[in-house]
Amino acid sequence: MSGRIEPGRPAVDGLEIADLDEAVEHASPALPALKGASVFVTGGTGFLGRWLLAVLSRANATRGLGSALTVLTRDPDGFRRRWPQLASDPALQLVEGDVRDFVFPAGRFTHLIHGAADTSAAADSRPLELIDSIVGGTRRAFEFASNAGVGRALLLSSGAIYGAQPADLPLLPEGFTGACPPTDRRSVYGQAKRMAEQLACLYSVEFGLPAVIARGFAFVGSGLPLDGHFAIGNFIGDALAGREILVKGDGAPVRSYLYAGDAAAWMLRLLVQGQAGAAYNLGSDRAISIGELAGLVARLFPPARGLRIEGRSEPGAPRLRYVPSIDRAHKELGLEVWTALEEAIRRTGRWAAGRPTH
Repeated sequence: MSGRIEPGRPAVDGLEIADLDEAVEHASPALPALKGASVFVTGGTGFLGRWLLAVLSRANATRGLGSALTVLTRDPDGFRRRWPQLASDPALQLVEGDVRDFVFPAGRFTHLIHGAADTSAAADSRPLELIDSIVGGTRRAFEFASNAGVGRALLLSSGAIYGAQPADLPLLPEGFTGACPPTDRRSVYGQAKRMAEQLACLYSVEFGLPAVIARGFAFVGSGLPLDGHFAIGNFIGDALAGREILVKGDGAPVRSYLYAGDAAAWMLRLLVQGQAGAAYNLGSDRAISIGELAGLVARLFPPARGLRIEGRSEPGAPRLRYVPSIDRAHKELGLEVWTALEEAIRRTGRWAAGRPTH
């Protein structure tokens, strides 16, 4: 398949139905346990959260799950405006509230997926508020789960909890004991996620709430911001606009990217099949430098006017890496990177080319 953009395929709020069906198929080993489930979701308005809701909604429609989805959001009307098709699903109920102090909805719930966390640059500029949102929000979500009789919970954490990846460690395993330094102001997000993981473990041990931890890395897919602090989104946006792809650094940092449809399937599998109290890396183990990534995007989308790398590498400088080992998820649950990076980029570009510009 070439890099040709083909907008207009059948989609739900911009997510292609074929993609959703593929994710449902990959999640199928977990679906019988979700039949008739009542799932409470925080973070459902974020990039991965919307994919997760769309996959669950599609599984309801095609697999007859009969699952009820309750989504916590600070702005229900905004959710309905942005994703009208998803919001119109009769199985989906929006509950207004902030994750730190929301009123517990009545009734019993079987599952919790807690992913609420602001990863924007604006949130990073308010570190105390960010800590309160992640740590306080996690405690509130797990307190709700304990009261509501939840039988399985998934916490969406982050690979940021590991701190800097050693140069001699190509892939970060879950057992790596490094950590982000508490004296570094830039480590706020990672430190808060570490505490959120501790809370998940405490609620597992003290209150008998089986919680699984998914440590997310980097992702790509429809809905990814094209003008934010995600390098791959910026590269795709520049290419489709016919601009030169700009790499602001030296292009040496190494990352990996998991397609959002794959990630949604992974999360459902981890929710149902993951070992309670355990952490699993959620990402791809295919490493690629930022410079190589920019070149790949430029080749896939001919409208791009080449690329420019602004920075220069310092001789002997360490090459920053952020790439997980996914051996545990593969060996225990058979999870794979089903969508190759090139295809993931093409699909994201197809969505970007067909999306409204207003």
